[in-house]
Amino acid sequence: MDAEELRSWLRLELTSGVGNVTARSLLQHFGLPNSIFEATESELRVCVTERQAEALLQVPQGLDELVDLTRHWLQAAPDQRRVLTLGDNDYPLALLDTEDPPLILYAMGQVQDLASGFARCAQRGVAVVGSRNPTPQGIQNARQFSAALGQAGLTVVSGLALGIDGAAHEGALEGSFKDELATIAVVGTGLDRVYPKAHLELAHRIAARGVLLSEYPLGTPPLSANFPKRNRIISGLCKGTLVVEAALKSGSLITARMAVEQGKEVFAIPGSIHSTQARGCHALIKQGAKLVESAQDILDELNLMTNARAPSTSTNGTSEVSPSAATSLSSLENGLLDALGFEPTSLDVLQNRSGMDTATLQALLMGLELAGFVARLPGSKFQRLGTA
Repeated sequence: MDAEELRSWLRLELTSGVGNVTARSLLQHFGLPNSIFEATESELRVCVTERQAEALLQVPQGLDELVDLTRHWLQAAPDQRRVLTLGDNDYPLALLDTEDPPLILYAMGQVQDLASGFARCAQRGVAVVGSRNPTPQGIQNARQFSAALGQAGLTVVSGLALGIDGAAHEGALEGSFKDELATIAVVGTGLDRVYPKAHLELAHRIAARGVLLSEYPLGTPPLSANFPKRNRIISGLCKGTLVVEAALKSGSLITARMAVEQGKEVFAIPGSIHSTQARGCHALIKQGAKLVESAQDILDELNLMTNARAPSTSTNGTSEVSPSAATSLSSLENGLLDALGFEPTSLDVLQNRSGMDTATLQALLMGLELAGFVARLPGSKFQRLGTA
């Protein structure tokens, strides 16, 4: 894309009052953006309102600065950065089948063969989404399901947010082949910034093994309205969407709804009936989402074969514990794990169930926590992890 063509696309994107739907109508009528801006007001009125036509005839404020910023961003790493438009051969075809495909996509990372990467994701991609405030078990499920999916040769797509999203990207990077597109992070800011800042190092690792993707121009800050909107891209790129944990009012449920509207499969992991972070998943299951207990459940439902590879985690979405680890626990520790179960439990309740004195109970819990069998939750509660 030359400088003038880039300028025309960015001008169309910045024009006030012209959204994606209107822009697509204009492109269908006039062809490339430069033809739109060469048209007269009367010619434009065939497709748009008077106010929109007037806006199209004006150069948007900040256009020159955005063009310069985008060109410098591209030139700084030409092998790792791309701007894709609706007319680009590498634009993801799966998004063209959605109701509102982005006018422009900014990509960073492994961009040498985006067309095949996006095509593979449409056939062998799963969006993994969930709460920004998950339980320890939710984090573990997201990471291990994603690792298992990566080992099966799938691309994991998520949103780089705190919580489940970050764990999903981490798991995908751990489980995937080094020569495959491990994960795609669809973000709600411009690609010249990372949000949240805590995921800066993770974003660098995603760029090395996958792709960071955004529909927002460079310089776009983390505006709250942008994050629900980008969810249609997360689901649209994939064959299915897995919700790991979600409250009843959650952005993850927006992603699931968009997946349904796009004709995609939706999966949900069930949880405790007492956990607020499981209620969104339970609601999805009631509405027809597939209840899954393993990554293999997802592969079977999508009719996907597993790539041959010795897994580091089992395909049931939980880490395999070696016999030595399992047998190293004492009878008291195993009894305490049985009493704890997999729901968040207070110390008082656990003491009533186990009959142990406080000192013994706290000592055993600390040992199990250090060994990775138990997680400590806010409010002096404990939860058994799915590793034992």
